[in-house]
Amino acid sequence: PTVKWAKSRYDYCKDNLTPYLKKVGFNPAKDVKFMPCSGLTGAGLMDPVGSDADWYTEEPFIPYIDNLPSLKRNSDGPFMMPIVDKFSDMGTVVIGKVESGECEKGQTLALYPNKQEVKVDQLWSDDIEVTKVTCGENVKVKVKGVEEGEVTPGFVLCDPTNPIKSCKVFDAQVAILDYKSIICPGKEFVLHLQAIIEEVTLKALICLVDKKTGEKSKTRPRFIKQDQIAIVRFVAEDVICMETFKDYPQLGRFTLRDEGKTIAIGKVLKLVE
Repeated sequence: PTVKWAKSRYDYCKDNLTPYLKKVGFNPAKDVKFMPCSGLTGAGLMDPVGSDADWYTEEPFIPYIDNLPSLKRNSDGPFMMPIVDKFSDMGTVVIGKVESGECEKGQTLALYPNKQEVKVDQLWSDDIEVTKVTCGENVKVKVKGVEEGEVTPGFVLCDPTNPIKSCKVFDAQVAILDYKSIICPGKEFVLHLQAIIEEVTLKALICLVDKKTGEKSKTRPRFIKQDQIAIVRFVAEDVICMETFKDYPQLGRFTLRDEGKTIAIGKVLKLVE
């Protein structure tokens, strides 16, 4: 009732969000769709808004999502599930989303980076008990062989024969979104990767990347600033479980925060140590 489905309000939201979405790497023409809908009344979610917004004639939100092409999941890869939470219930239960592979009841897995072997006792997918889970599912796994206190969010449950990689030094491409000053080697950040929250130090600036052409600069920059893309090297305080973005996008994507603000997004290019 406050904006009365006015097209001017829709255009205002669209015009204000588009520059930001462009900045973080979306192509507004191909990757982004704006829809008028109301979470409060449900209008525009399942059925069209109707005469209140007759200027918008395209399909509503849920039918649009249903018709999107399905994601390519890495079901054939080795099992990997980053742990986002854990609790104790007649044993240790870990919660997370399967990002690669499949897992069955009774299977032996490993907890990384501690390399501790565990056995799958029970599985739940969306709170329904099952005997097998696959890539893309949100699951709970009861495991034998580890105490609840030994598990930390950010650990990864994986296949012991083909485990997730872990390192302290890695190269990444970062896009600086919002930082008023310049960033030089030695600067510390809080890295958020899956459920991992770790302090990392910017060790070296390797090169700048041209936003339009993707070309890399021949000389090393002395600093980087807002709206620039650079390839840099980080050193973490502790060992972090991660994969390169090329191999496993979900396990190689991160954000950098400083003083409570997200200042950069990045992707892991290479694990150095």
